[in-house]
Amino acid sequence: MKIGVFYFPADYGINVGELGAALEARGFDSLFVCEHTHIPSSRKTPFPSGGELPKKYVHTHDPFVALSFAAAATKKLLLGTGVCLVPQHDPIVAAKTIASLDQLSGGRFVFGIGAGWNVEEMENHGAHYDTRFKLMRERVLAMKKIWTEEAATYHGDFVNFDAIWSHPKPKQTPHPPILLGGETDYTLKRVVEFCDGWFPRAKPGFDMKGTVTRLHQFAEKAGRDPKTLSTTVFRAAADAATLVGYRDAGIDRALLEVPDLGRDEILRTLDKYVPLLA
Repeated sequence: MKIGVFYFPADYGINVGELGAALEARGFDSLFVCEHTHIPSSRKTPFPSGGELPKKYVHTHDPFVALSFAAAATKKLLLGTGVCLVPQHDPIVAAKTIASLDQLSGGRFVFGIGAGWNVEEMENHGAHYDTRFKLMRERVLAMKKIWTEEAATYHGDFVNFDAIWSHPKPKQTPHPPILLGGETDYTLKRVVEFCDGWFPRAKPGFDMKGTVTRLHQFAEKAGRDPKTLSTTVFRAAADAATLVGYRDAGIDRALLEVPDLGRDEILRTLDKYVPLLA
């Protein structure tokens, strides 16, 4: 099992290029960065975890720009979004951005996706909470066409365009792996339909063995080979015994949290994580 990290790339935190180089030097598999394009100051939508919204949510760099700096500072580290809020992105522009990042990084991008929770944030992008998953699906399917076809077309309820040329194509074929966040049965159906992996959060009571079993059951029911789907656990426990349990359950990757602290504290945390890579 591979072990990487996720991080809210805050403008007051460690430089993302330096973080990437530090992770690669210590033997980590990957760096995933979180996204919020903005946070509406009304704060009408409650924070899902309860309490006040942490400062880092307001201060994140653009994920693709941040990952570009990490890519320039590394050679092997995988670079992912954890997650990209697809309903807030134009699919033609996003397809170009992702293909460019994948090409320039030598095929190291992983496209972690989600539909979002902040109602006002997505509405400011013209998206609506009730239809966000349908919108996400169409935008991902449209991007896949752009990445894999010379003259791509897509006609849906939310995304419509006649034949277009768009280059570069991604370095990875047919495209970077797409991992969908969430834990519901609806999430699993979407993973099996149009994604390459599942991206569940390790919430209290997280069932390691049951997680992989559920994914495989949904794949088999839909006629898809379970071996074509991976599982990456978000916010995995930084505990050796727990990580061994993940590995034995068939989980492919675990992401540890880089804390919302200063540069020196972050680097010390990475050093504490290193024994878990063995």
